[in-house]
Amino acid sequence: MLLDLSRAVSLALSIISLYALMDSAFFIPGTRWEERLVASFARIAFAACVCFASGILFRHSTDPAVPLTRTLPVRLFLWTLLGISLLFFISWYLDVYYMPLLWRNQPH
Repeated sequence: MLLDLSRAVSLALSIISLYALMDSAFFIPGTRWEERLVASFARIAFAACVCFASGILFRHSTDPAVPLTRTLPVRLFLWTLLGISLLFFISWYLDVYYMPLLWRNQPH
């Protein structure tokens, strides 16, 4: 009972830490992309610690021991990190190379 409750709480903390990572990567107004990237590194490390600790709880509760990378919180972290990284670099590219073209063609 207590293990199930701790699994649920740790999964919720994993999701909240991943949300904080996404927030620092995309939703800091008035900063450049390089500053957002540097600010996100600490959040990546924190989210990794929380997700891997939660993965240890999930691994401990299964009867046949599964690898840590196959637990739900760790998979959630890896897929989220892949998606956020991809979206981050695509948005950085579009901001640098495509947005100046839009601003130049504005009607007067």
